[in-house]
Amino acid sequence: MKLNVNLPHHPYDIVIENGCLTQAGQWLAGLWQPQKVVIVTDNRVAALYAEKVKLSLEDAGFETYVFDFLEGEASKNLKVVNKVYEFLVKVGLTRSDGIVALGGGVVGDLAGFVASTYMRGVHFVQIPTSLTAQVDSSIGGKTGVNTPCAKNMVGTFAQPDGVLIDPQVLKTLGKRELIEGMGEVVKYGLIADFELWQELTEMDGRPESIIEHAESIIYHSCDVKRKVVVEDELDNGVRLYLNFGHTIGHAIEATAGYGQVMHGEAVAIGMVQISRIAEKKGLIRAGLTEQIVTMCQKFGLPVLYSPWDKEKLYQALTHDKKARGNTIKIVLVPELASARIYQVDLEEMKEYLEKEV
Repeated sequence: MKLNVNLPHHPYDIVIENGCLTQAGQWLAGLWQPQKVVIVTDNRVAALYAEKVKLSLEDAGFETYVFDFLEGEASKNLKVVNKVYEFLVKVGLTRSDGIVALGGGVVGDLAGFVASTYMRGVHFVQIPTSLTAQVDSSIGGKTGVNTPCAKNMVGTFAQPDGVLIDPQVLKTLGKRELIEGMGEVVKYGLIADFELWQELTEMDGRPESIIEHAESIIYHSCDVKRKVVVEDELDNGVRLYLNFGHTIGHAIEATAGYGQVMHGEAVAIGMVQISRIAEKKGLIRAGLTEQIVTMCQKFGLPVLYSPWDKEKLYQALTHDKKARGNTIKIVLVPELASARIYQVDLEEMKEYLEKEV
């Protein structure tokens, strides 16, 4: 299956195909001339797939190197970025060479940031290996690293030259890593795709069911994302729909300590929390929060977070990139498969952080 992200200045394809990882070199040769390539990955993914991808790229005529760093959100920082820069200089990567991001969301965000800033920009592609990265972070050109202040505080918009998705690699994910990706999938059904929501409703929630439906749910999720990216590449309008659950979710990730609560888990908690308060305010349909809770719990996603520190969450939330002065844009889902953007005062956001007693 193939989807086109038809941006006028930089169109590219998303390829979704079981087993396509072994054809990475052939795929890349259709995008780039023979050149130096650095695969940026983490140590866990490197042990599983780096050699396989490296050999495939070399067979296709690419001079290939591998740089890996310690897996986890804690590595998504400027210190690790600098180490990658040093490696690129060491192997002699030039502006006519490229970077392959092989891994989950942390790898994709960091490698994309490096590619967009090294020598003022080299080209890159995404080969995502986690469900979260396959349905969300590998598409759309957002790159970034964390600072002590907030998640993804430093970043760029830089589109890849292509995205290669092999659903089969999900079989090597741990159970928690697989399940957390469903936070983003559930989000896509809620904001824009009733057909996806129906498919999720029919699934039994087991990890095996996720693998069985992987091609379809990845395709649906990517289709939603590519449409909003094409309409609003720089995140000023409808692309904000993709942030449903993220405003509170990012605050949870930051206050819990990066990596303690996984991204998809935080998104699930964020969707439930913001919907619960919005429902009390009469902004969304009565009973919708319970539907979101039921869906998240079916797939094993958390809907609560403890300890809940309202003040710390609020402070983290004020650093959110969607904040403008004393206001912040939030996304609500008034009804299934629809989304709306609301601008609220930061003071009012404290109401959205009230936890049930």
